[in-house]
Amino acid sequence: MGKFKVRGRVYFSKLFYYGLGALILLLAFGQFNAQFFRIGLLALGLYSTLIFLDIILLFLNNKLSFEAHRKVDERFSNGDENTVELTFTNLYNFPVSAVISDEIPEQFQKRDFHLSLKFKSGESKNSTYQLYPTQRGEYHFGALNVLIQSPLRLMIRRFRFSQNQMTKVYPSFKEMKQFEMMAISNRLTEVGIKKVRKIGHQMEFDQIREYTKGDDYRTINWKATARRSHLMVNQYQEEKSQQVISVINLGRSMKMPFEGMTLLDYAINTSLVISKIAMLKDDKAGLLTFNNQLRTLIAPQRSGKQMQTIMEALYNQQTNFEEQSIQVLYSAIRRNIHHRSLLIIYTNFESLSSAKRQLPMLQKLAHDHLVVVVFFENTELKKLTDEKAMDMEGIYIKTIAEKFTYDKKLIVHELERHGVHTILTEPGKLTVDTINKYLELKARGSI
Repeated sequence: MGKFKVRGRVYFSKLFYYGLGALILLLAFGQFNAQFFRIGLLALGLYSTLIFLDIILLFLNNKLSFEAHRKVDERFSNGDENTVELTFTNLYNFPVSAVISDEIPEQFQKRDFHLSLKFKSGESKNSTYQLYPTQRGEYHFGALNVLIQSPLRLMIRRFRFSQNQMTKVYPSFKEMKQFEMMAISNRLTEVGIKKVRKIGHQMEFDQIREYTKGDDYRTINWKATARRSHLMVNQYQEEKSQQVISVINLGRSMKMPFEGMTLLDYAINTSLVISKIAMLKDDKAGLLTFNNQLRTLIAPQRSGKQMQTIMEALYNQQTNFEEQSIQVLYSAIRRNIHHRSLLIIYTNFESLSSAKRQLPMLQKLAHDHLVVVVFFENTELKKLTDEKAMDMEGIYIKTIAEKFTYDKKLIVHELERHGVHTILTEPGKLTVDTINKYLELKARGSI
């Protein structure tokens, strides 16, 4: 037999303490009856032998006797279910019982993840669980703890695996891929995207070709027809490579929570999706973030690396709770954006007065660009307006809630009256409503 060495942590099981308690009682009765004392001594010797045997079974093999591994993707998708996969293999030559405890990142505040499994000799098993992050950033896992018991079940050996793993939570790339696949396969209507009939044409010349049956006679090129002695037509294609820029307000109004996520995170997830959809529609996607100063500016492009650049930039966006400055936004766009673009501005207004303060700058932006202001319904106020008032206090609260709800509608009217398009939506419907607006404007030839 090789050199015996106990590796890892050793613990006593509940069964060990039950047996020890029985021995103590037996020896205590032995103080009054010699026969009980002799039986107690024999039981103590047998119990000590079993404990020693259990330790030998668990620790005799100096090589790794049990394997476990946690498989975590390098990136998690914010606001989505993400899968963590666990794999286990029993390398002992006898069956074991295992209790598994995983140290989940502190952001989830979950300390109750436990699995109880039994393994035959050489058996492998897999298990998975889901994590739903609600904020971007680095997430650090602790150790994957495995407590092993032999068939004797007196002692416990602890193993620790996959310690200090880290993953990064990015804006919702799963949602982006979902909409991307639906856009490619023309199935966007399944998630609420409306079909919009084209009612305007923004066309650019492509080439001159021979007339074929069914061509619009209005496209006949008479000069080319005279030269070639048969009908020739101008071929046009829809104008492409328009600029679509997601503009995100990082001010404190975007820290309002909704179902565990902030309005800022909803805006970031939607910006990622709308950028991908725009590029699929042959437009150029860009990004601008601001609060009281310009924070990020990514010029509109349609290159292969543009989506990765936008995703990395969105990953790092945080609010510092300062008030946003629409003047800063206007100055940044005047200096850096020289072509007419679709500006989708994600912000939030809680009162009509705050919207009116920003209206002059929004009007100036709308003079040179197509501006869509996206802001949010307060779902908690909506619940209050739907509830039935039971007393005077309830009537007062409901009246105030209805006042704020009505102000949101007045903001929409005021902005659109001055040539600024709007989207007033619930955070959970933000992506669908924004894509609908983009497709509507594109179908109308506005961009």
